[in-house]
This record gives sequence, structure tokens and C-alpha cells, in this order.
Amino acid sequence: MVRIIILVINSGSSSLKFKVFDREKSLIRGIADGIGSKSSFLEYTSKKTNTLKKQMKNHKQALGMILDLIMQEKIVHSPEEIKAVAHRVVHGGEHFSKAVILGKKEISKIEKLNGLAPLHNPANLEGIKNCIKALPKAKQVAVFDTGFHASIPQKAFLYGLPYSFYSEMGIRRYGFHGTSHSYVSEKAAEILKKKSENLKIITCHLGNGSSISAVRKGKSTDTSMGFTPLEGLVMGTRCGDIDPAVIGYVMRKKGLSIGQTEKILNKESGLLGISGISHDVRKLWAAEKKGSKKASLALDVLAYRAAKYIGAYAAAMNGADAIVFTGGIGENAFYVRERILSHFGYLGLRLDKKKNQSSSTIITSKGSKVKALVIPTDEELQIAREALKAVSQ
Repeated sequence: MVRIIILVINSGSSSLKFKVFDREKSLIRGIADGIGSKSSFLEYTSKKTNTLKKQMKNHKQALGMILDLIMQEKIVHSPEEIKAVAHRVVHGGEHFSKAVILGKKEISKIEKLNGLAPLHNPANLEGIKNCIKALPKAKQVAVFDTGFHASIPQKAFLYGLPYSFYSEMGIRRYGFHGTSHSYVSEKAAEILKKKSENLKIITCHLGNGSSISAVRKGKSTDTSMGFTPLEGLVMGTRCGDIDPAVIGYVMRKKGLSIGQTEKILNKESGLLGISGISHDVRKLWAAEKKGSKKASLALDVLAYRAAKYIGAYAAAMNGADAIVFTGGIGENAFYVRERILSHFGYLGLRLDKKKNQSSSTIITSKGSKVKALVIPTDEELQIAREALKAVSQ
């Protein structure tokens, strides 16, 4: 079979994650981190993990080092062998529902969406522009976090605001973590040996940022994150759902600016805000075992909010065949999964505690009417798949 080399790029404000595939086979992965600082480094894994401490002044220099590394490791002999560069782009708005090959028109549309994702899209665009210069013969493909959720119906994505807010400003639920929800829902169908068109799956991507999605017939029908990633679950440092009136009340009481308030909601709330200890569930679990009531409360709030969303999506889809856990918390924190799944005895879900504690793929007992699964996500592989499909078409 002819090799098709795809370079997957996730460009952040001070980092550049990469992974190289031959079609769907992973060849090398790594990250250039701390870009712009004296402590920047390049870490990669091919046959083994290595760390190179190299100062990288900007993303252009980091990309050059990554390309040099790929050739040094003999993944390719020249940059021309890279047929496509697949870029993770956080926000596609309503313009992009699937992966697209990038030209000037597409890049211009992405730039116009910067206001919807000011922390992410500009960094994603910088990665795109650097790759166009460095790899002019490769197809540049954008894969969007919001793309999988483009199938959500209007009744699910509209807010109870004047309709002009949506029609004129694009204010609606967009949803995020789309590549993760897409990947694990497809993988769940494969594990259950059923067609995705015949399944109702609730996917739980739980990490420092968390979201839950209702996936019916292989398509997203609702998701917990909204106009921004702030809505939905209680997360590491994000508040999730709150009464909007709280914001104005706190601003007036404390004399806060919009920027200060947004910082509190995004960086100082969630598990960190409730516990006063940490945003990390591992530290909270350790503190809980030592008797910390605040740590226990934070974990209870996290699990309760997740259970509410799962229950709501089971109702919205008129049932559920499977509940899937992924992400750093979803894949590893059995104590969080147990708290969440304890709410679903009424659905006929029967948790196998031993399987759950060992993070088996299926963590419910044989007689369970609803299956619960733990599936490690692979967003880079999903991005590569979507890019390959776009290039092939």
C-alpha cells in the first residue's frame, strides 16, 4: 500500500503538539513546549521517549525543529513526503461542519471566527500559516473541535434569548471536544460489535476541561459545552452552569471588571474554587481520604453535575445503550466514575466495581442493560482520519 504521510499539528499559544501518521499508523509524536521562554523544550516519542532542551523563540522555529527531528528519526527523508498537514482548529462556527482543505478563502473565514475563540483560533492560525510556508506542497487541512456537533438540531443549540442574538451575532451552543466524542463513540460501537446507526451513546470527556454529548445514530444531538467551553459541567477551574444573574451581582458587590470576572469564572472556579485545594481530582481524592470535607464536596458536585447531564441526555434520546468515559479523569479516576454511575440503577445499569477499579474496557456486569465503557481517546488519530478523508475526496 502506498504511504500517505500525515502530520497532525495542534498549535497553542506557547506550545506545538505534533503526531505523524502513515494513514492511521502512528510513527512519532511529541510537543514543543514553553515556546518563547528560556526553558523551552522538545519532547518526542518514536521508539522511546526523549527530551531535547532547546530554546525556541517562536512557533516558526519550533516547527523547523520538529521537521528536522522527523527527518533525523527517518520518518521521512524529505519534507516533500508529507502529503497533508492536519490542523486542529478549535472553533469552526457555522461555516465548517467537516474537515476542509485550506485556501485563502477558508483561512479568511477562520480569522473571522477569532472573536468566538480568542485564546485558541489565533494560535491555530499561526500554526497553519507557518506550515504553509514550511511545507508548500502539502495539503493543509483544518479539522474543527466544533465540527462533530454541527448536527445538533436548532431546538438544542438555541438559547432563550432574542432570536436576533443568534441571527446577527451567532450566539448559540457550538460544543467542543468534537474529535474526542466522535472517536470514542465510533470505538464504542466497534467494541460492542454493533452499528453506530443502531446505538444511543452518551460520551463523557472528563478532564480539566469536561463535556458530555448525546450521540444518536453516530451523530451528536446535544452537548454540554455551549457558546464557549465555560458552560456545562463543573470542571477543574471553570464554573460550568450558573445563574447568569450571579455575574452582575458579584461584579457590583466586588467592583469587578468584565476581565476580572471572566478570569474568576474560567481560572478560579470549578473544583479549585469549591475545594480551595486543587483542580486536580487526584489531589482531591487524596485529601478526601485524609478527611477533607471540601475535597469530598468538590468531587460530589462534579459527579452530581455529570449524572444530571447523562440523565438528561438519556431522556432526550429516549434511552441509552452505552455510557462512555474518556479524558484524563474519565479514563483513570474510577472513584469519579463510581460516583457518577451510582445514579443509574433505574436504567438497569449494573457496575462491576472490580472492573471499574482496574479501568477495564467494559466496567458493567454481564446483565447490565446499559453498558459503561472506558475508552482512551485519540484525538490526533481522529484528526488524521478526517484529513485523509478530505484529501482523498
